[in-house]
Amino acid sequence: MKKSRFSEEQIIGFLRQAEAGMVIPELCRSGGFSQATFYKWRAKYGGMQVSDAQRLRELESENAKLKRLLAEAHLDIHALKSVFGVKR
Repeated sequence: MKKSRFSEEQIIGFLRQAEAGMVIPELCRSGGFSQATFYKWRAKYGGMQVSDAQRLRELESENAKLKRLLAEAHLDIHALKSVFGVKR
């Protein structure tokens, strides 16, 4: 996944500026991002505080780690079944 050049704090700051009444095309032009990116950020981070965004990042990394562990466990189970000849 491509890393954003903006931090969560910056993204939430842009969203707050839009909520305060700044025109979205002008905000996008001054920030250096597209309107599509703005609306994607609003869908993901809308209504969040900075602490919420940091917690979201922690949960996403923990979720990725758990998915890797689960995939490794399934590979081990599959390998053991194929070695011992257990049919499914």
